[in-house]
Amino acid sequence: MPLISARSFISKRRGAAHAGSAARRAQVVGAHARSMSIALVLVIIVVALVLFSVDSIPIEFTSLVVVCLLALSGVLTPAQAFEGFSNDTVIFIFTLLAMTQGLAATGVVQMVGQRMAFFARFGHQAFVLAMMGVVAVFSAFISNTVTTAAFLPVAIGAAQRAKVPRSKVLLPLAYASMLGGTVLLFGTSTNLVVSAALKRQGMAPIGVTELAPVGLPVVLIGIAVVVLLGRWLLPAREGKPGTEGFTLRDYLTEAVVPGDSRYVGQPLSDISEGLGLRVIGVVRDGETLSAKPGYVLTGDERLVVEGKREDILRVKDLRGIELRPDVRLSDAELEGPESMLAEVGVPPGSPLVGRSLKETLFVERFGLVALGLHRRPAIQRNTKLQLLRRSYHHHSLSTLPLSVGDVLLLRGPRQKVAELAPGHTLMVLEGHEYEPPRYAKALLAVLLFLGALAAGSLGWVPLSVAGLTGMLLMIATGCVDARTAFRVDWRVVLLIGSMMALGLAMEVSGAGKFIGDHVARLGAYGGPRAVLALLMVLTILLSAPMSNQAAALVVLPVALNAAAQLGVDVRPFAMGITLAASCSFITPLEPSCVLVYGPGHYRFTDFFRLGTPLTAALVVFLVFAVPVVWPFHA
Repeated sequence: MPLISARSFISKRRGAAHAGSAARRAQVVGAHARSMSIALVLVIIVVALVLFSVDSIPIEFTSLVVVCLLALSGVLTPAQAFEGFSNDTVIFIFTLLAMTQGLAATGVVQMVGQRMAFFARFGHQAFVLAMMGVVAVFSAFISNTVTTAAFLPVAIGAAQRAKVPRSKVLLPLAYASMLGGTVLLFGTSTNLVVSAALKRQGMAPIGVTELAPVGLPVVLIGIAVVVLLGRWLLPAREGKPGTEGFTLRDYLTEAVVPGDSRYVGQPLSDISEGLGLRVIGVVRDGETLSAKPGYVLTGDERLVVEGKREDILRVKDLRGIELRPDVRLSDAELEGPESMLAEVGVPPGSPLVGRSLKETLFVERFGLVALGLHRRPAIQRNTKLQLLRRSYHHHSLSTLPLSVGDVLLLRGPRQKVAELAPGHTLMVLEGHEYEPPRYAKALLAVLLFLGALAAGSLGWVPLSVAGLTGMLLMIATGCVDARTAFRVDWRVVLLIGSMMALGLAMEVSGAGKFIGDHVARLGAYGGPRAVLALLMVLTILLSAPMSNQAAALVVLPVALNAAAQLGVDVRPFAMGITLAASCSFITPLEPSCVLVYGPGHYRFTDFFRLGTPLTAALVVFLVFAVPVVWPFHA
């Protein structure tokens, strides 16, 4: 071989070896980068789960943290991270929530709800059955949270007239609103966001009635389980005679022992035992003291106390201990013939959520004084500690930020309570009757709402344009004023936009494929049906700390990749996840359940007792029904 030829041959061999080595290094670097991206996305999911689980952290804050982390980590570009907020479906969900405000403002829901008491003459079970049926029908078209909020005061009043304990009624109300969302595309925002995610993947979106063949049996089975088991598993907690429809729940409030009080020099037990109040802590001269029964009162102490409504009201009629709201109405306003007591709940989307009574100038704005605060037992202990810390720094109850589901005990003029209608800021829970101001517009509101849904569903115009047109026509025709229409739960919009970004990150990084490959291995043992069951259970478990929409969008990429690995159609997995997201009844963390938690005086175990058999029955049904309607091998 000539020398030049040999050198050329060696040079080519070295070049090929170098190129092969470079390719291998590139593959290693690429694999390492993919592994890092997958790890980052999984860490962000864990961070989101932790933050969503903490009651004191607002859901909108967590949503924006997720978007920020995805952009900062480089998993998504800024444009990709914020793409979900401009999504056509997110815009439609916003307009849909605004249009349901128009239905509530014109009294459509109330007019139907007020006639539910008719069924009480046929017995308690007949009343609950009729109520759940009516609520499920409305929830098929309207957001389940809006439906629950609209029916809540009506259901309480109807239960009182029917002499049925509200604890037997309100939990079925929340469950019925969740069940109704499984029938039509518009029943819940979860259906809409999964439909949008499928369309983004190049698959057919969910049809308007596509879920109905399985959704309708889900509603019927769910109602049957609740009606049959509810009579034994739901508590019968009623107020004592003379409580005027109030639930005997515990309220937190503050009191002061003045220097000239007859309790000065007496042990603390004289207050805690004699008045029936539980003293949580004592603040004296800027020092927080233990609330021991033998502590001797010296005067000018502030007490953080907990007690029933009657116990707290008894304080203001006694000499020697006083309630101390930050701003007090005149005695004529508080004690006049038109004065009344009201229990009010804080609904989702209220401008008071995350803000304190002092910050919102509550007394000046509403003309009502807050005498006490009740919270879910799960966060009541934390609230007591917060109040003690704030008392130490000379703050008060009015500086505590309010949360969805809080119940306030208010006192003031009857007219001021009536002005709280239609309940966008605060919902009156005692069954006080209001006359909706726009009954004459009810039919027009229904026509505009259905017209917008039809125009978007039939493809005449995009969904977002149809919803926006319907919302603007409702405002223009006087069905609802603009300020009320825009009092939507913006947290839902932020949550969905951020979770769409998280779903895209799972797809781009390969995290969805990574988890999907592991999930698909289950198919070797139980087939696609076992994988479907696992995905649905995973969705239900994740929906507790996150939300229905977030859980569905996190699990969907896993389902897409699992279906690809198994060589089956992805449609049954996607539909199973969508339906399972609306079937998480075990905890009271769903917004509809939060709304009824306080008014029904429920405990966490009440949801677990009834929700567990209900969830199990529906999951078993879905595992067998979903592949029948959407076959694995289409």
